[in-house]
Amino acid sequence: MDHNVYKVALLGMGTVGGGVYKILEKQKNDMVCKIGSELEIAKVLVRNKGKYEDKVAPEKLTDQWSDIINDDSIEIIVEVMGGIQPAGTYIKEALEKGKHVVTANKDLMAVEGHELLKIAKANNCDLLFEAAVAGGIPIIRPLKQCLNGNDITEVMGIINGTTNFILTKMTEEGMEFAEALKLATDLGYAEADPTADIEGHDAGRKLAILASIAFHSPVTFHDVYTEGISKISAKDIRYAHELGCEIKLLGIAKNTEAGIEVKVHPTMIPSNHPLASVKDSFNAVFVHGDAVDDAMFYGRGAGALPTGSAVVGDIIDVARNIQFNCTSRIGCSCYKDIPVKDIGETKSGYYVRMKLEDRAGTLAALAGVFGSNNVSISKLLQKTKQGNTAEVVIVTYEVLEKEFMDSIAVISKMAMVKEVSSIIRVYH
Repeated sequence: MDHNVYKVALLGMGTVGGGVYKILEKQKNDMVCKIGSELEIAKVLVRNKGKYEDKVAPEKLTDQWSDIINDDSIEIIVEVMGGIQPAGTYIKEALEKGKHVVTANKDLMAVEGHELLKIAKANNCDLLFEAAVAGGIPIIRPLKQCLNGNDITEVMGIINGTTNFILTKMTEEGMEFAEALKLATDLGYAEADPTADIEGHDAGRKLAILASIAFHSPVTFHDVYTEGISKISAKDIRYAHELGCEIKLLGIAKNTEAGIEVKVHPTMIPSNHPLASVKDSFNAVFVHGDAVDDAMFYGRGAGALPTGSAVVGDIIDVARNIQFNCTSRIGCSCYKDIPVKDIGETKSGYYVRMKLEDRAGTLAALAGVFGSNNVSISKLLQKTKQGNTAEVVIVTYEVLEKEFMDSIAVISKMAMVKEVSSIIRVYH
């Protein structure tokens, strides 16, 4: 059978790049049957060629971008280097030269994705990025294609495996945050510098991408409110269980009449919610549409082969599009311009743990401050008492963030308040 051979250049040979290379080599003989063409890895761009000569044929290795961008036989560029630069420049130059691009780069797509998609369209090129969100879980393609008949009003999920692993250990084994983080680091779930994970930045980048696609309006990482898990304690998790909830780091995007909400923060969710049962390093994305109602996508959110699976799926799509002359058929889906709400204009319920002087009138004074700011109390529990200090947990009904925070600003300065120990949003 006659068939084409599409040449691919791989930019980067780290964890994800190695996974992509392994999958493509393993699937090499099946590609003609799957897509009607061969896929050949023609070049692999690395910093140190000697480091990879035992994994990749030496003639395919290069440390020069010019060897790839100036090779007209290479039609598909696969960027798995990560970071904004030089990856952004390479992708832009490749698209402007008419080469198709597959990327796993969430950092870049969350900031410059809209501009790069415009360049792709102008040059009739594909720019696919399924692997940029939730690793091996298909979510970008379903939002762009399978669920495109819906008016999607909410996308939320557990989209960082490191923090979910940490919270799982804190929940199941009673670990405190520092101990669970050390375990995650020792097992390779957390980077040497875990800031992007534990402070919610990684999840924020992914949420910006998801919100843009789901709501057909540009959202960048800079629009996303982010708050991490470093202040969560094992005590808060125990109290959450008493309230029938689990604590998860959630990315929550809502399309409301007043604008788009995009925020990442620790959240108490009911124990019977599907996301509450997602444990360890697994990810899950929960979508609500007017036609489909609720749908959840669950699986491995990171790793060489799961992420490599998403990358290779995109490569196959590009090859099919080239073969049938239909490249650039599904590009940027942002045809609206919806404002993004400030975090103060969003609503949540709130869990507050405080240490108070145990004397008459304290709770009445707190209730008065909350009431003057339109904050209604749902539950009030006294947990422990030491001397004249009592630990109290208050849970509120849904309220505007700015009104709740105005209350806390006043309460934290009251003489009878020893400490505002913890504040966690409650999902409604």
